[in-house]
Amino acid sequence: MELLIGDKAWSSWSLRPWLVAKRTGQPFTETMIRLRREDTGAQARAAGSPTGQIPVLKDGAVTVWDSLAICEYLADRFPAAKLWPADPTARAMARAAACEMHSGFASLRGECPMDLALKSKADLSEATELNIRRVCELWNAMLGRFGGPFLAGEWSIADAFFTPVATRFRSYGVHLSDYGDEGAAGAYCERLLTTPEFLEWEAAGLADLKS
Repeated sequence: MELLIGDKAWSSWSLRPWLVAKRTGQPFTETMIRLRREDTGAQARAAGSPTGQIPVLKDGAVTVWDSLAICEYLADRFPAAKLWPADPTARAMARAAACEMHSGFASLRGECPMDLALKSKADLSEATELNIRRVCELWNAMLGRFGGPFLAGEWSIADAFFTPVATRFRSYGVHLSDYGDEGAAGAYCERLLTTPEFLEWEAAGLADLKS
């Protein structure tokens, strides 16, 4: 398998399927497509992206070019990895959470792009603060229902989709206690940022910025 990804310090869309691919335990190669360049789209197309965007998974004759679709493909391809919960209710809610992140939270995405090297305190818009409150509400509801340590119990694709959000909260100085959290969401946020897979990604991304 080959995964086309963007710069690890910046590419939230690449981080999600990369984390999932790591959780399969299967070998895969990474092809880096440099972001924020005039030829980024051309690079991606030359590497096999049908849209000129990343991430893209290539597995033999199969090409998958959307982050959530890649994760679903990996879940189907490697069922032993248990990338979705076995319980139907937990699985449905984990999927709903991942889909909400995939298609929503536009203000948070736009105002607080992922940047692993950034440590700041942002003056956030009302729309972004509403997004953060919704994230906090969702995290607390799922952690309360399924008991943690991750959103639907054990780690799943839903947690991969919210890991870039956790980096945003750290980068922009967001304290979830200011948005209705009584501790569970904040602890979950820290948990996402200490998984071995994320730490590996982060170390590589920060090293790349210095090279």
